[in-house]
Amino acid sequence: MDKKQREDSQKGELNQKKHEKFIHYADGTSLEEINNTVAIPKNAGFWRTLMAFMGPGALVAVGYMDPGNWITSIAGGAQYAYTLISVILVSNLIAMLLQAMAARLGIVTGMDLAQMTRAKTGKKMGIFLWIVTELAIMATDIAEIIGSAIALELIFNIPLLWGVLITAFDVLLLLLLMKLGFRKIEAIVATLVAVILFVFLYEVILAQPNMGDVMRGFIPSPQIVTNQKMLFLALGIVGATVMPHNLYLHSSIAQARQYDRNDYAEKKKAIKFTVIDSNIQLTVAFIVNCLLLVLGAAMFFGTNSDLGRFVDLFNALQNKAIVGNIASPMLSLLFAVALLASGQNSTITGTLSGQIVMEGFIRMKIPLWARRVITRGLSILPVIIFTVYYHGNEAQVENLLIYSQVFLSVALPVSMIPLTMFTSDEKIMGPFVNRPWVKYTAWFVTIVLTLLNIYLILQTIGLVG
Repeated sequence: MDKKQREDSQKGELNQKKHEKFIHYADGTSLEEINNTVAIPKNAGFWRTLMAFMGPGALVAVGYMDPGNWITSIAGGAQYAYTLISVILVSNLIAMLLQAMAARLGIVTGMDLAQMTRAKTGKKMGIFLWIVTELAIMATDIAEIIGSAIALELIFNIPLLWGVLITAFDVLLLLLLMKLGFRKIEAIVATLVAVILFVFLYEVILAQPNMGDVMRGFIPSPQIVTNQKMLFLALGIVGATVMPHNLYLHSSIAQARQYDRNDYAEKKKAIKFTVIDSNIQLTVAFIVNCLLLVLGAAMFFGTNSDLGRFVDLFNALQNKAIVGNIASPMLSLLFAVALLASGQNSTITGTLSGQIVMEGFIRMKIPLWARRVITRGLSILPVIIFTVYYHGNEAQVENLLIYSQVFLSVALPVSMIPLTMFTSDEKIMGPFVNRPWVKYTAWFVTIVLTLLNIYLILQTIGLVG
């Protein structure tokens, strides 16, 4: 054994002793159905081990390419060409930082973010935080319902109200997936993500963007700050970066793998490969969001097209007057298929997140199917009311999606502030506590995103111009 190996061994033993002093034992495992269920090969090489850890990142990445982000990214390209692509880059780096922190919290403490928050607060505060977080998950569910229902209308010409009602039955899909095992769920979600990626990659290739202009767009422009309308759209992209339920989700599903919960080295390895998985999948989400903006710029910049709605974009993709000779019903159909895939992905991740926060905050366990029926019933009600009241008008129903984002903004500090506090506390994290640069960067990001979301809320309700 050489000097470096001896030093590493001594350091590992010291960290193990530190780890044993702070180790936590949760009152109950997080998401018991999947916790500690995925086997990890012993003494395997890097790539084989990585493949065993791959999966949770795909479920997390879903929240970064949901239908709510699509219109924002495409509209950013249509209005300002490639200028705002630098904002997508910064947003994705923030996402990587926060999701890595969430995964590390779960692996190190054996508790998800909801459980840890509840442990550090009283019962009344736990119930309040649960209600806020449940509203955020319902808001995500509303966006998924609207996206799926509109996709069904565009693909199969199903009336919007019937499409909304059909989405209520996706609980059957979820129950089937749960019986197949968590690894199968991860694979299906990853497949749907791949569908979204390849659809937009194909459409961007057809659009033939100027790659020189695309690459220059990654350099931040002073216009983003000086142009008020551009700044507002940039704030919209950044403000929608972190979905509150994703932090709870990742802190729980990161524990799905089988590793020694009491061993420092085992946890260190689990953190390493979980973060690599997360960063790979978030890079895919980054590419998808870049493709959306590039698609908007290449096809619609300078056309004065109104692309504020899913239906507007669907129609534009088959209108030669707007996108030229590449316009075709196939492009529109592929867009609708990707929209449906995104909606179904949200079904899976939203339900799992709901179970995590319910068990974590109020320590209530109910069957997953019952959880899905209750939350889908509550989420579908406002969509049905809007659909009936506005006689199936897609534009009016999509306004509900905008309102749902307000709840997500309200819930953001409820998840980000505790996450930053816990992962920066050595009494909780021991040798896995945030490094100084991570700690200060995380607090800066948390404060900035919280202020941005407050600003967006005030602007949405008309209190600021």
